[in-house]
Amino acid sequence: MSTLPPRRLVVWCPDWPVVAAVRVADLGPLVPAAVFAANRVVACSTTARDSGVRRGMRRREAQGRCPELVVCEHDPARDARLFEPVVTAVEELIPGVEIVRPGLVSVPARGPARYFGSEEAVAERLVDQIDAQVGVECQIGIADGLFAAVLAARRGKLVAPGRSRDFLAPLLIEEIDQLADQLTEQRAADQAELVDLLRRLGIRTLGEFAALSASDVATRFGRAALLAHRAAGGREERPVQRRQPPPDLVVVENLDPPVDRVDRAAFVAKILADQLHARLGDLGLACTRLGISARTEHGEELHRVWRCAAPLTPVATADRVRWQLDGWLNGRSGSQRPTAGVSVLSLRPEEVVGAGGLQLDLLSAATGEADARAGRAFARVQGMLGPEGVLTGVLGGGRDPRDQVRFVPWGDERRPALLTDRPWPGRIPSPSPSVVPDSPWPAVVLDAEGRPVGVTDRHRLTAAPSRVEVSGGRSRAVSRWAGPWPVAERWWVELLAAGAGQTAPAAQVPPRQVVRIQVVLEADSGPGAADLDAGEVALLLVHEAARWWVQGAYR
Repeated sequence: MSTLPPRRLVVWCPDWPVVAAVRVADLGPLVPAAVFAANRVVACSTTARDSGVRRGMRRREAQGRCPELVVCEHDPARDARLFEPVVTAVEELIPGVEIVRPGLVSVPARGPARYFGSEEAVAERLVDQIDAQVGVECQIGIADGLFAAVLAARRGKLVAPGRSRDFLAPLLIEEIDQLADQLTEQRAADQAELVDLLRRLGIRTLGEFAALSASDVATRFGRAALLAHRAAGGREERPVQRRQPPPDLVVVENLDPPVDRVDRAAFVAKILADQLHARLGDLGLACTRLGISARTEHGEELHRVWRCAAPLTPVATADRVRWQLDGWLNGRSGSQRPTAGVSVLSLRPEEVVGAGGLQLDLLSAATGEADARAGRAFARVQGMLGPEGVLTGVLGGGRDPRDQVRFVPWGDERRPALLTDRPWPGRIPSPSPSVVPDSPWPAVVLDAEGRPVGVTDRHRLTAAPSRVEVSGGRSRAVSRWAGPWPVAERWWVELLAAGAGQTAPAAQVPPRQVVRIQVVLEADSGPGAADLDAGEVALLLVHEAARWWVQGAYR
């Protein structure tokens, strides 16, 4: 019996993240641009590559090689939204479209080849169709198995049946990262770690990796490497052990009133994702192909399938649902966009595997169930209170304590407001204040004679602090103090530190000059200040705009 994987046709739009970013910014096709995530290049345009910019390069090095580089932030929702017209164009010619990731779709090859006469004819029709309807370049690859077809698409090749192993054998081992789910940083990092380990062991090509024993690979590298080993040998990425999903795994939510905004539908997506994975977990299953269906108030039916190399998690499922809804509601042209809001949303696992595909480390195995229950509870609270009902803190860069913490809705991307890898001269050293008010508390600093303490033009205190009064409360004596520490900010420093990647006139971003001191207040058994304990407490005070403010308290 033949063990060859089914023929797959893959449509690949090169550098899709940067293509989508450039389209949103309405930039020309020849503008050098790059998309960054975690301060590293995710994708770059051809003109940027001509200047030496490469994927994985740090931002500073990329801008050094190409000073005119346009910096764009990584936005998977934007990529998925703008990719929806490409998927629609493919679907008009070939049914059974599966989105691997924005910029890459897969369809069965045998049926279309018989209908249009040959695989070459299918490829030509698809290229013409996408160019005519969407106006973007694409490459077609056809081979046995998804992995070989993806690499064939990156080279614009049609691999003959039964020759996928020969096609893959001379390719560099780094090509394994095409298996990684590039929408998930952890999976991409795991794949990069595997590639690095194989290279250090002297394995340079996919053929050398495929020549290893499957049992040795599973014993030494684990299950994820075994999947890559099968793909490198031109076999099906997963063994033929797939199970037909039981019909009761479909989860459906009726939306009343119908929703036409992605942010409202996103919370329903989180709840459905949790319900789906709870049912899968009860049966010991995991989903690798997810069907997303929606019906509008006017009866319009929408359906799309997403494929994932590794079993989907609840978070990954919710992300794909959100991106797909964004593509349906906002990404289509006026003639294709639904004429009414979504009234029914459903998720169906199109393909499932054993839950052994979801391997956890020792810590995750001990806490995973509790984390899942907590996540479901948070999603339910958000459904009742809205997106701001559950917030999670994200640490980032900045000089002030309030600038270093950003609160984002539960389930949203945990992205800091300011980049953490900048120098941030003048940043408060450890330990950080234990209490940081939402808005600084007004304060009055007095010297031993009861006169207000100010700051000179040379950033010196006019007198030693003796007493401090906070928020109109009772003044308390200062036992000791330290400082002052001036912080002078300039508009160009702030824009670069925040990662804006652009310049602006100084009048638009005025300079900010502040002076900080730390004071320790003596214990007070009487009625204290409104926002302070009666015991000894340390304060971080800042002098700005001729006034003193409390930025934080140490308790």
